[in-house]
Amino acid sequence: MTFSNVYEDTRRAEAYAGLEFPGTYYLAFRDLPKIISEHITGNKALDFGCGAGRSTRFIKQLGFDTVGVDIAADMLEQARMRDKDGKYLLSKEDGLGELPHSDFDLVLSAFTFDNIPTREQKVIYFRELAEHLADGGIIINLVSSPEIYTHEWASFTTKDFPENRLAKSGDRVKIIMTDVEDRRPVEDVLWADDAYREVYELARLKLLVTHKPLAVKGEVHDWVSETKIAPWVIYVLSMA
Repeated sequence: MTFSNVYEDTRRAEAYAGLEFPGTYYLAFRDLPKIISEHITGNKALDFGCGAGRSTRFIKQLGFDTVGVDIAADMLEQARMRDKDGKYLLSKEDGLGELPHSDFDLVLSAFTFDNIPTREQKVIYFRELAEHLADGGIIINLVSSPEIYTHEWASFTTKDFPENRLAKSGDRVKIIMTDVEDRRPVEDVLWADDAYREVYELARLKLLVTHKPLAVKGEVHDWVSETKIAPWVIYVLSMA
């Protein structure tokens, strides 16, 4: 169940680590505090695919005792530099290792499943994440919408990749992040809503909420497509 991590090199890790919540990324995290408060009562969290720790620090600030895990050592090095008291673990490509089962009230995965390529791999990971939930625990899966790869955004450009418009679930798509100095294209895996719903059913998860955050005029960002098209999808899941 191997998959590649496009941020698993020093140059990309350093560029990505400097990001907080600019532009389009602001919408990915803006509504999470409200969603979390509506569905979660405990205070233990797992950040699956934590990268440089941006999402880990975010949920720590919400009061959660949080562990971040990632397969990219370069990204975890950046996370530890920015959060010296944080808990960050290197995950193996074949599983989450020695994390305790049935322990987390919240499992957050922010953008991680954009890089897990097949339905089978996604199902395996979701089943393992579910094993790490406490009773009543919730998984929040934050992913890129298919539309993010076919429009222009405050933080991304896709105009150089017209082939993205022909992509189907499971196909590779490319996008360029404009908020960082490293402008090499990022390669993701497109996965549509119906395909995610199939994955959740196979993983024996119940879909509670699907949230597609839109920008609001007056927010302190120069929006491009964000007020009309949602760049992200936030799925709230529980054990079936």
